[in-house]
Amino acid sequence: MVKIYIVTTIVFHLSAGEIINLLPLPEETSTTGNIAELSHDKNLTSLEFANVLSAAVNSIAWIPQIIAKSIGYVPSLVNSNNNGEKVEQFVTEFKDSVHNEDAKLTIEGLLNKYNYACEVHKVITEDDYVLTLHRIPSNRSPVFLMHGILGSSDDFVIAGVESGLAYKLADLGYDVWMGNARGNKHSRKHALFNPTDERFWDFSWHEIGIYDLSAMIDYALNITQKSSLKYIGFSQGTTTFFVLLSERPEYNDKISVMIALSPVAYISRAKSPVIRLMSPGTTILSQFIKSLGFYEFLPDDSLVRILKLMICGTGPVGDILCSNIAFLTSGYDFAQLNVTNLPVIMGHIPAGSSIKQLAHYGQGLLTNDFAKFDYGEEDNILHYGVSTPPNYALENILVPIAIFYSDSDWLAHPSDVKRLYKRLNSVIDMYRIPFKKFNHLDYIIAKNVTYFVYNRVFRLLALN
Repeated sequence: MVKIYIVTTIVFHLSAGEIINLLPLPEETSTTGNIAELSHDKNLTSLEFANVLSAAVNSIAWIPQIIAKSIGYVPSLVNSNNNGEKVEQFVTEFKDSVHNEDAKLTIEGLLNKYNYACEVHKVITEDDYVLTLHRIPSNRSPVFLMHGILGSSDDFVIAGVESGLAYKLADLGYDVWMGNARGNKHSRKHALFNPTDERFWDFSWHEIGIYDLSAMIDYALNITQKSSLKYIGFSQGTTTFFVLLSERPEYNDKISVMIALSPVAYISRAKSPVIRLMSPGTTILSQFIKSLGFYEFLPDDSLVRILKLMICGTGPVGDILCSNIAFLTSGYDFAQLNVTNLPVIMGHIPAGSSIKQLAHYGQGLLTNDFAKFDYGEEDNILHYGVSTPPNYALENILVPIAIFYSDSDWLAHPSDVKRLYKRLNSVIDMYRIPFKKFNHLDYIIAKNVTYFVYNRVFRLLALN
């Protein structure tokens, strides 16, 4: 691996006309050795080793930054100035996490390990997708949790037993239900189509809202024999909620309160390169990708697992890069990243999504609207009876809604969230996280997420 890192360092820096003054490597160290061994050499202090790592990481990190720059935004993912001390801290904290078995455990395995009851339920939607629900049972009020884009029910346990939202809610006595949208690693079945079939992937978050959410909510209410439940959505889990309630307002009576963590509806100011890459000519781009035989984005399949094993959880460089990939998607907040938990986080995400989900978000960047999927003028007439996709009727939503947003969120930009707030008629709380670097993923993985977010969530749940 060191050969890749050092060659990459030289190539990238020479191409930029820079000269790197790398610290002298031990004489016995060759480019085919293991860079991790450098930290054990008596001639290199921990900080010196960190500076060598820093040089390599800074170069490799150019790749995602070049992508980001090409679409108009350059994140400060790896600070080039005095970065050695930060990497030294990263290396030190990382040592405790290398062999964390939680990275390889399923959500059922994690719940069982930490002595939480776990039930697995299967739900069939109106259009024949087979979905998985995970439940931590209780006889008290049901709370339904819905994950974000590329996520799964795992999102609510990967922060660990001390910070995971599902654990915290169960400790408070709630009946915790965790949904899984069609196409993620827990919900990859259909009555007629296999995931290898293009028709399996012909959905966006519109169908997840209309069919998946309605089926899972109805199922949870039927099992618990309750008339309503509390809903917590994160990221896409808020988008799908807004879709369902806009299109099927009868669900207003089935939800007593909605907690919107990083709500995503209007997305014109989003900085995430993953979403922005899907924006220009959304329909054309998504069709081009499909023509190459790709219908799924970042699945939890064998290839992705191999890549994660090769890069994430293999050493300091790999995990710094993993953290950078996460930041590139969601925003930069190294201060709130739990380094020792990073292998666990990367062991459970991404969980997969359809290309069409990302294209639908990209459409919002292009049009500045929260609207149904754009199939092109002719097909729009077939689908909707008009040449342009209709906007969602947010005025149909009557459920009390609490909004949580933050300054450094690359998907739910504060300006877009405030626009959403003005369109909703039932907002009971509009809370700006009091930490400037709090990013999109921080709502489920931040070190201090309970302090910044969940304590307020718990108070709102108790009052509603």
